[in-house]
Amino acid sequence: MLTFAQFGAGRIGAIHAANLAASANARLRYVVDVNPASAQALAGKYGARVVDTATALGDREVNAVIIASSTDTHADLVIAAARAGKAIFCEKPIDLSLKRVDACLAAVKKAGVPMLVGFNRRFDPSFAELHRRLRTGEIGAVEQVIITSRDPAPPPVSYVKISGGQFRDMTIHDFDMARWLLGEEPVEVFAAGSCLIDPDIAHAGDTDSVMVVMKTASGKLAHINNSRRAAYGYDQRVEVHGAKGRLLAGNLTPTTVELADARSVSVDKPLHFFLERYAVAYRLELSAFVEATTQRKPLPVNGEDGRQALVLAEAAAKSLRTGRAIKLPTKHFQS
Repeated sequence: MLTFAQFGAGRIGAIHAANLAASANARLRYVVDVNPASAQALAGKYGARVVDTATALGDREVNAVIIASSTDTHADLVIAAARAGKAIFCEKPIDLSLKRVDACLAAVKKAGVPMLVGFNRRFDPSFAELHRRLRTGEIGAVEQVIITSRDPAPPPVSYVKISGGQFRDMTIHDFDMARWLLGEEPVEVFAAGSCLIDPDIAHAGDTDSVMVVMKTASGKLAHINNSRRAAYGYDQRVEVHGAKGRLLAGNLTPTTVELADARSVSVDKPLHFFLERYAVAYRLELSAFVEATTQRKPLPVNGEDGRQALVLAEAAAKSLRTGRAIKLPTKHFQS
């Protein structure tokens, strides 16, 4: 049984708290949030207490923490939790600065505690099955990875201004997926981007529509396309083309009902947003963290994965600024 303190009582925090409550091997003891009302509402719902950071980390009965607070708080909480000897589940990104990420990873290594970074898409049943079949050699050597990720609507501009930019906030999930599916680290990154949806996002210095092409040392290619708007819902698709075939994982829909008439054949639109689309993935992600921590197994996604995704995000941002492909040093893939 793992006893948790959770930092953050927003949308993601609510998902994690519900999954903790449903777990037979974990329980939520404390909730910490800058908004007392939000913290109390979440804690009250699941029989937890609202406390401050020092109390949560100072309790020896707390074995683990979930860090689901705002991005600018992640690094300090990771370092503090590591020093307190707690197992760490940190939402992405660890931080927007590689220097700060490196400080976090150094603290985690020194303390000898496990740390999972919340790349929940790896735990989606369809994506996980695609990855499993890929690794069994079902389609032969990987040649191309194509990832589509489009949100139903852009976030508020107030959020865009503090998000770190589209590559660090949105595409970072896809950078992790690309590494995972390629089985190699990209050594070249080229990105193009525009603001086609909301001019206020451009005024905030960001993009809302991007494409990224990456190449590994062996020549494998990955293409990521992102949009902050999809009129038909939350578009999440992955395709891997190999020497002997193709694997494809498509969108999820509310039902599988199909209408066929004289005019057309139609099905439901994709699930509307990430809360619905990745509900199962969030649950399986937490279960994997609890299992790995209690049984002292390697974590399926760790701090180094978080760092490498940020390296690719920074390379993409630099490519967008300069209009040229960015070369990265060859690095052995570990995940």
